[in-house]
Amino acid sequence: MSTHAIILAGGMGTRLKSVITDIPKPMAPVANKPFLTYLLNQLCSFDITEVKLSVGYKHEVIESYFGTKYKHLNLDYIIEKEPLGTGGGIRLAAEACTSETLLICNGDTYFDVNIDQFVIEHIQNKNGMTIALKQMDRVNRYGMVELNQSEIIGFSEKSEALKTGWINGGIYALNKALFLNNTQAGNFSMEVDFMEKMVGQIKLEGFKSDGYFIDIGIPDDYHKANTYFGK
Repeated sequence: MSTHAIILAGGMGTRLKSVITDIPKPMAPVANKPFLTYLLNQLCSFDITEVKLSVGYKHEVIESYFGTKYKHLNLDYIIEKEPLGTGGGIRLAAEACTSETLLICNGDTYFDVNIDQFVIEHIQNKNGMTIALKQMDRVNRYGMVELNQSEIIGFSEKSEALKTGWINGGIYALNKALFLNNTQAGNFSMEVDFMEKMVGQIKLEGFKSDGYFIDIGIPDDYHKANTYFGK
């Protein structure tokens, strides 16, 4: 059975209001296509067939555009009736997945990672969770992942004092049963209420990649994404 993927696609894009209006953030036009298109194209290149889209704000915009099929991907929409945060949204979608391992992607970031290798290493190393990591010259906007070789031993909060380091690239491989057993339904943060609390409690490892990374959450990087994908 192939790994099921979950894409967090419920963001409102508050910080992008100057460049997009009245659409979910993953639908922001990038080089004349919704940003979500590039995430789905990435999954098409690997052993993924089932995608759960965790949606909320104006979800009908995404559904009407993509429908239930994108190339060979089967798309299923998991609708939040109220905001559940990153963790709650993932949990609701995870309950609808049947694979033991889940691939989680943020709907507003693109990280050119070898998905097959990422998931295989996660399973072979018997990790509870694996996080794709990107080295950045300035990590103050993102916070920093603290490592002991590949083991994640902590997370530093966003701070102007932070400089070069590894950041959370927004792609996760996750043991579904472990996640469901250590969380409860409702609104919670994946980063604070699960990842940080699980440090030292589960096998939590980083997967380092030098692939292209972009977060469209602010206008400057949104414009950079248009330049990159418009080549």
